[in-house]
Amino acid sequence: MKRIAFLLALALATSLSQGQQSTTPQHGALPSSSSTYATTRVEGTDNVYIFRNVAHQAMFVVTPEGVIATDPVAYGRPNGGQLFLDEIRKVTNQPVKYVIYSHHHFDHIAGGQVFKDAGAIFVAHRRAKERLELIKDPHTVLPDEVVPDTGRVITLGGTRLELTYHGLNHSDSTLVMRLPKERIIFVVDTIPVGTLPGRGMIDFYPLETEDFLRQVLSMEWDRLIPGHPGVPGGRLGTKKDVQDQLELLQAASAEMKKLGQEGKCWDQAEKEFRMPGYANWPGYPNNLQFIARRFCGLWGRGT
Repeated sequence: MKRIAFLLALALATSLSQGQQSTTPQHGALPSSSSTYATTRVEGTDNVYIFRNVAHQAMFVVTPEGVIATDPVAYGRPNGGQLFLDEIRKVTNQPVKYVIYSHHHFDHIAGGQVFKDAGAIFVAHRRAKERLELIKDPHTVLPDEVVPDTGRVITLGGTRLELTYHGLNHSDSTLVMRLPKERIIFVVDTIPVGTLPGRGMIDFYPLETEDFLRQVLSMEWDRLIPGHPGVPGGRLGTKKDVQDQLELLQAASAEMKKLGQEGKCWDQAEKEFRMPGYANWPGYPNNLQFIARRFCGLWGRGT
Protein backbone atom coordinates (compact mmCIF):
# COMPACT_ATOMS: atom_id res chain seq x y z
CA MET A 1 0.00 0.00 0.00
CA LYS A 2 2.86 2.39 0.80
CA ARG A 3 4.34 1.76 -2.65
CA ILE A 4 0.99 2.46 -4.33
CA ALA A 5 0.58 5.68 -2.34
CA PHE A 6 4.12 6.71 -3.33
CA LEU A 7 3.42 6.09 -7.03
CA LEU A 8 0.18 8.05 -6.87
CA ALA A 9 1.93 10.98 -5.19
CA LEU A 10 4.68 10.89 -7.81
CA ALA A 11 2.12 10.94 -10.63
CA LEU A 12 0.34 13.91 -9.06
CA ALA A 13 3.60 15.83 -8.64
CA THR A 14 4.51 15.17 -12.27
CA SER A 15 1.09 16.39 -13.41
CA LEU A 16 1.40 19.60 -11.38
CA SER A 17 4.88 20.31 -12.68
CA GLN A 18 3.62 19.95 -16.25
CA GLY A 19 1.09 22.68 -15.45
CA GLN A 20 3.94 25.19 -15.56
CA GLN A 21 4.93 24.34 -19.12
CA SER A 22 4.12 26.69 -22.00
CA THR A 23 1.66 24.92 -24.26
CA THR A 24 -0.95 26.03 -26.77
CA PRO A 25 -4.66 25.18 -26.33
CA GLN A 26 -6.03 22.88 -28.99
CA HIS A 27 -9.09 23.57 -31.09
CA GLY A 28 -10.17 26.55 -29.02
CA ALA A 29 -11.14 24.54 -25.97
CA LEU A 30 -10.43 25.93 -22.54
CA PRO A 31 -6.91 24.87 -21.57
CA SER A 32 -6.62 21.93 -19.22
CA SER A 33 -4.95 22.14 -15.84
CA SER A 34 -1.72 21.02 -17.55
CA SER A 35 -1.57 24.12 -19.77
CA THR A 36 -2.72 27.08 -17.72
CA TYR A 37 -0.46 29.61 -19.42
CA ALA A 38 1.81 30.02 -22.43
CA THR A 39 4.07 32.58 -24.08
CA THR A 40 4.59 32.28 -27.82
CA ARG A 41 6.29 34.42 -30.43
CA VAL A 42 4.06 35.37 -33.34
CA GLU A 43 5.28 33.51 -36.40
CA GLY A 44 7.07 35.68 -38.92
CA THR A 45 8.05 38.34 -36.35
CA ASP A 46 11.16 38.85 -34.28
CA ASN A 47 9.65 40.71 -31.37
CA VAL A 48 5.87 40.23 -31.08
CA TYR A 49 4.63 37.79 -28.44
CA ILE A 50 1.34 36.50 -27.08
CA PHE A 51 0.95 35.73 -23.38
CA ARG A 52 -2.02 33.50 -22.54
CA ASN A 53 -3.30 33.05 -18.99
CA VAL A 54 -5.98 30.34 -19.05
CA ALA A 55 -8.40 31.72 -21.70
CA HIS A 56 -7.27 35.37 -21.78
CA GLN A 57 -4.53 36.73 -24.01
CA ALA A 58 -2.28 39.78 -24.09
CA MET A 59 0.28 41.01 -26.60
CA PHE A 60 3.74 42.31 -25.80
CA VAL A 61 6.40 43.76 -28.07
CA VAL A 62 10.12 43.65 -27.29
CA THR A 63 12.37 46.47 -28.51
CA PRO A 64 16.02 47.46 -27.85
CA GLU A 65 14.75 50.27 -25.61
CA GLY A 66 12.14 48.39 -23.61
CA VAL A 67 8.92 46.41 -23.76
CA ILE A 68 5.42 47.51 -24.69
CA ALA A 69 2.95 45.25 -22.86
CA THR A 70 -0.83 45.17 -22.96
CA ASP A 71 -3.55 43.83 -20.63
CA PRO A 72 -2.26 42.11 -17.44
CA VAL A 73 -5.08 39.49 -17.76
CA ALA A 74 -4.95 38.69 -14.03
CA TYR A 75 -8.57 39.04 -12.86
CA GLY A 76 -9.20 36.48 -10.10
CA ARG A 77 -5.56 35.36 -10.34
CA PRO A 78 -3.60 37.04 -7.52
CA ASN A 79 -0.26 36.07 -9.03
CA GLY A 80 -1.29 36.60 -12.65
CA GLY A 81 0.44 39.93 -13.11
CA GLN A 82 3.69 38.62 -11.67
CA LEU A 83 3.41 35.55 -13.90
CA PHE A 84 3.07 37.79 -16.98
CA LEU A 85 6.07 39.88 -15.93
CA ASP A 86 8.12 36.74 -15.26
CA GLU A 87 7.28 35.42 -18.72
CA ILE A 88 8.42 38.68 -20.31
CA ARG A 89 11.69 38.47 -18.39
CA LYS A 90 12.28 35.00 -19.81
CA VAL A 91 12.31 36.64 -23.25
CA THR A 92 14.25 39.85 -22.51
CA ASN A 93 15.95 41.78 -19.74
CA GLN A 94 14.61 45.06 -21.14
CA PRO A 95 12.28 46.93 -18.76
CA VAL A 96 8.57 47.19 -19.42
CA LYS A 97 8.08 50.81 -20.45
CA TYR A 98 4.36 50.80 -21.19
CA VAL A 99 1.25 48.80 -20.26
CA ILE A 100 -1.63 49.63 -22.59
CA TYR A 101 -5.21 48.71 -21.73
CA SER A 102 -7.36 47.37 -24.55
CA HIS A 103 -10.51 48.65 -22.78
CA HIS A 104 -11.75 49.08 -19.22
CA HIS A 105 -13.11 45.61 -18.38
CA PHE A 106 -11.46 44.02 -15.36
CA ASP A 107 -11.21 40.48 -16.72
CA HIS A 108 -8.51 41.79 -19.05
CA ILE A 109 -6.85 44.67 -17.22
CA ALA A 110 -6.80 43.76 -13.52
CA GLY A 111 -3.57 42.76 -11.82
CA GLY A 112 -1.01 45.19 -13.17
CA GLN A 113 0.47 46.54 -9.93
CA VAL A 114 3.73 44.62 -10.40
CA PHE A 115 4.26 46.43 -13.69
CA LYS A 116 3.55 49.76 -12.02
CA ASP A 117 6.03 48.95 -9.26
CA ALA A 118 8.60 48.17 -11.94
CA GLY A 119 8.18 51.64 -13.46
CA ALA A 120 5.81 51.05 -16.37
CA ILE A 121 3.59 53.86 -17.68
CA PHE A 122 -0.07 52.82 -17.96
CA VAL A 123 -2.00 54.03 -21.00
CA ALA A 124 -5.71 53.73 -21.87
CA HIS A 125 -8.44 55.49 -23.81
CA ARG A 126 -9.78 58.53 -22.00
CA ARG A 127 -13.14 56.85 -21.37
CA ALA A 128 -11.40 53.92 -19.70
CA LYS A 129 -9.70 56.23 -17.22
CA GLU A 130 -12.96 58.05 -16.52
CA ARG A 131 -14.70 54.75 -15.74
CA LEU A 132 -11.87 53.35 -13.66
CA GLU A 133 -11.66 56.52 -11.58
CA LEU A 134 -15.36 56.19 -10.84
CA ILE A 135 -15.32 52.51 -9.87
CA LYS A 136 -11.98 52.47 -8.03
CA ASP A 137 -11.32 48.75 -8.38
CA PRO A 138 -8.57 47.84 -5.89
CA HIS A 139 -6.97 45.36 -8.30
CA THR A 140 -6.74 47.65 -11.34
CA VAL A 141 -4.06 50.30 -11.83
CA LEU A 142 -5.35 53.68 -12.97
CA PRO A 143 -3.92 54.86 -16.28
CA ASP A 144 -1.16 57.48 -16.12
CA GLU A 145 -1.81 58.73 -19.64
CA VAL A 146 -4.87 58.74 -21.87
CA VAL A 147 -5.49 58.30 -25.57
CA PRO A 148 -7.85 60.89 -27.07
CA ASP A 149 -10.52 59.98 -29.61
CA THR A 150 -8.10 61.10 -32.32
CA GLY A 151 -5.65 58.36 -31.32
CA ARG A 152 -1.99 58.22 -30.40
CA VAL A 153 1.25 56.68 -31.65
CA ILE A 154 3.82 55.11 -29.33
CA THR A 155 7.32 54.73 -30.76
CA LEU A 156 9.91 52.76 -28.83
CA GLY A 157 13.19 51.25 -29.99
CA GLY A 158 12.28 51.48 -33.66
CA THR A 159 8.81 49.95 -33.19
CA ARG A 160 5.72 51.98 -34.05
CA LEU A 161 2.45 51.07 -32.33
CA GLU A 162 -0.68 52.93 -33.40
CA LEU A 163 -3.54 53.28 -30.90
CA THR A 164 -6.81 54.20 -32.57
CA TYR A 165 -10.37 54.68 -31.32
CA HIS A 166 -13.31 53.79 -33.54
CA GLY A 167 -16.35 54.48 -31.41
CA LEU A 168 -18.70 52.22 -29.47
CA ASN A 169 -18.46 48.44 -29.79
CA HIS A 170 -18.00 45.83 -27.04
CA SER A 171 -17.21 48.80 -24.81
CA ASP A 172 -17.00 52.57 -25.10
CA SER A 173 -13.24 52.55 -24.47
CA THR A 174 -11.79 49.96 -26.86
CA LEU A 175 -8.48 50.70 -28.54
CA VAL A 176 -7.33 49.02 -31.73
CA MET A 177 -3.58 48.52 -31.49
CA ARG A 178 -1.82 48.23 -34.85
CA LEU A 179 1.75 47.35 -35.65
CA PRO A 180 2.02 48.68 -39.22
CA LYS A 181 5.39 47.12 -40.03
CA GLU A 182 4.27 43.68 -38.88
CA ARG A 183 0.72 44.19 -40.26
CA ILE A 184 -0.74 42.91 -36.98
CA ILE A 185 -3.59 44.29 -34.87
CA PHE A 186 -4.58 43.51 -31.29
CA VAL A 187 -8.31 43.84 -30.57
CA VAL A 188 -9.99 42.43 -27.49
CA ASP A 189 -13.51 40.96 -27.15
CA THR A 190 -15.30 42.76 -29.99
CA ILE A 191 -14.04 40.29 -32.59
CA PRO A 192 -14.19 36.65 -31.43
CA VAL A 193 -12.16 34.43 -33.74
CA GLY A 194 -14.06 31.39 -34.93
CA THR A 195 -16.78 31.35 -32.26
CA LEU A 196 -20.03 33.02 -31.26
CA PRO A 197 -19.80 36.00 -28.90
CA GLY A 198 -20.87 35.11 -25.37
CA ARG A 199 -21.46 36.81 -22.02
CA GLY A 200 -19.70 39.92 -23.26
CA MET A 201 -22.87 40.74 -25.21
CA ILE A 202 -24.31 42.12 -21.97
CA ASP A 203 -22.66 45.51 -22.52
CA PHE A 204 -22.45 45.39 -26.31
CA TYR A 205 -23.49 48.27 -28.58
CA PRO A 206 -25.02 46.23 -31.43
CA LEU A 207 -25.57 48.77 -34.20
CA GLU A 208 -22.43 50.76 -33.45
CA THR A 209 -20.37 47.57 -33.48
CA GLU A 210 -21.30 46.98 -37.11
CA ASP A 211 -19.70 50.32 -37.99
CA PHE A 212 -16.68 49.48 -35.81
CA LEU A 213 -16.15 46.23 -37.70
CA ARG A 214 -16.37 48.00 -41.04
CA GLN A 215 -13.72 50.45 -39.89
CA VAL A 216 -11.42 47.61 -38.80
CA LEU A 217 -11.92 45.92 -42.15
CA SER A 218 -10.80 49.10 -43.92
CA MET A 219 -7.49 49.19 -42.02
CA GLU A 220 -4.26 47.72 -43.39
CA TRP A 221 -3.42 44.51 -41.55
CA ASP A 222 -3.13 40.78 -42.15
CA ARG A 223 -3.39 39.10 -38.74
CA LEU A 224 -5.44 39.77 -35.62
CA ILE A 225 -4.35 38.81 -32.10
CA PRO A 226 -7.62 38.36 -30.15
CA GLY A 227 -8.14 38.73 -26.42
CA HIS A 228 -9.20 35.08 -26.21
CA PRO A 229 -7.62 32.17 -28.12
CA GLY A 230 -8.98 31.76 -31.63
CA VAL A 231 -10.84 28.63 -32.68
CA PRO A 232 -9.51 26.16 -33.56
CA GLY A 233 -6.12 25.72 -31.97
CA GLY A 234 -5.57 29.23 -30.64
CA ARG A 235 -5.18 30.62 -34.15
CA LEU A 236 -4.91 34.29 -35.08
CA GLY A 237 -7.73 36.06 -36.86
CA THR A 238 -8.01 37.32 -40.42
CA LYS A 239 -10.22 39.83 -42.19
CA LYS A 240 -12.55 36.95 -43.03
CA ASP A 241 -13.14 36.47 -39.31
CA VAL A 242 -14.11 40.14 -38.99
CA GLN A 243 -16.46 39.83 -41.96
CA ASP A 244 -17.95 36.65 -40.46
CA GLN A 245 -18.65 38.44 -37.16
CA LEU A 246 -20.22 41.36 -38.99
CA GLU A 247 -22.54 39.04 -40.89
CA LEU A 248 -23.38 37.13 -37.70
CA LEU A 249 -24.41 40.32 -35.91
CA GLN A 250 -26.46 41.45 -38.89
CA ALA A 251 -28.25 38.09 -39.03
CA ALA A 252 -28.94 38.14 -35.29
CA SER A 253 -30.23 41.70 -35.47
CA ALA A 254 -32.58 40.94 -38.36
CA GLU A 255 -33.99 37.84 -36.65
CA MET A 256 -34.63 39.52 -33.31
CA LYS A 257 -35.95 42.68 -34.94
CA LYS A 258 -38.95 40.72 -36.21
CA LEU A 259 -39.63 39.17 -32.83
CA GLY A 260 -39.09 42.39 -30.93
CA GLN A 261 -41.38 44.44 -33.12
CA GLU A 262 -44.05 41.77 -32.70
CA GLY A 263 -43.99 42.54 -28.97
CA LYS A 264 -42.45 39.22 -27.94
CA CYS A 265 -39.48 40.46 -25.91
CA TRP A 266 -38.28 39.21 -23.47
CA ASP A 267 -39.31 35.62 -22.71
CA GLN A 268 -41.22 34.60 -25.83
CA ALA A 269 -38.71 36.15 -28.21
CA GLU A 270 -35.77 34.49 -26.48
CA LYS A 271 -37.48 31.10 -26.69
CA GLU A 272 -38.16 31.49 -30.41
CA PHE A 273 -34.81 33.04 -31.36
CA ARG A 274 -32.67 30.76 -33.53
CA MET A 275 -29.69 31.18 -35.85
CA PRO A 276 -29.64 27.90 -37.79
CA GLY A 277 -26.88 29.06 -40.09
CA TYR A 278 -24.54 29.20 -37.09
CA ALA A 279 -25.68 26.06 -35.26
CA ASN A 280 -22.38 24.31 -35.97
CA TRP A 281 -20.23 27.19 -34.71
CA PRO A 282 -18.33 26.67 -31.45
CA GLY A 283 -20.21 28.28 -28.58
CA TYR A 284 -23.65 28.12 -30.22
CA PRO A 285 -25.49 26.08 -27.52
CA ASN A 286 -24.26 28.22 -24.63
CA ASN A 287 -23.93 31.64 -26.21
CA LEU A 288 -27.14 31.95 -28.23
CA GLN A 289 -28.98 33.08 -25.10
CA PHE A 290 -26.64 36.05 -24.62
CA ILE A 291 -27.04 37.17 -28.21
CA ALA A 292 -30.82 36.86 -27.94
CA ARG A 293 -30.97 38.86 -24.71
CA ARG A 294 -28.87 41.73 -26.06
CA PHE A 295 -30.74 42.08 -29.32
CA CYS A 296 -34.06 41.78 -27.48
CA GLY A 297 -32.90 44.80 -25.50
CA LEU A 298 -32.28 46.64 -28.76
CA TRP A 299 -35.43 45.77 -30.67
CA GLY A 300 -37.79 45.26 -27.71
CA ARG A 301 -36.71 48.21 -25.58
CA GLY A 302 -34.64 50.47 -27.81
CA THR A 303 -31.52 50.12 -25.69
